[in-house]
Amino acid sequence: MKSFRKELWFNTEKRYQFVHITDDVKQALQESGVREGFCLVNAMHITASVFINDNESGLHQDYLEWLEKLAPYSRKGYHHNVGEDNGDAHLKRQVMGREVVVAITDGKLDLGPWEEIFYGEFDGRRRKRVLIKIIGE
Repeated sequence: MKSFRKELWFNTEKRYQFVHITDDVKQALQESGVREGFCLVNAMHITASVFINDNESGLHQDYLEWLEKLAPYSRKGYHHNVGEDNGDAHLKRQVMGREVVVAITDGKLDLGPWEEIFYGEFDGRRRKRVLIKIIGE
């Protein structure tokens, strides 16, 4: 059994932003040498997300607008008040999820025909990371 770990680092230009990371995850898989197993991709920050969906800009805009309706940005509208104005980012992350796990089959990510992996940032413009953990043979 092999175990491989890699970190991706991001510092987004915008407060809310989706970053397509499928190719980065595929590169990590190639580096790992694992042919059969599982790949965990995990946002290591409580105001960021990793999710799988279609790589289509209209859909991404729909997500951002929908999330803003669910948890609008507000400097004072949340009880989370530890000196930051990111209460909405914590809620958005909860909706979009913390991580994804993808099967590895024959040395490839076993994704569906339109599935791609994304890093979702909801409190950006500062350095954050994503963990890729690959386990298998």
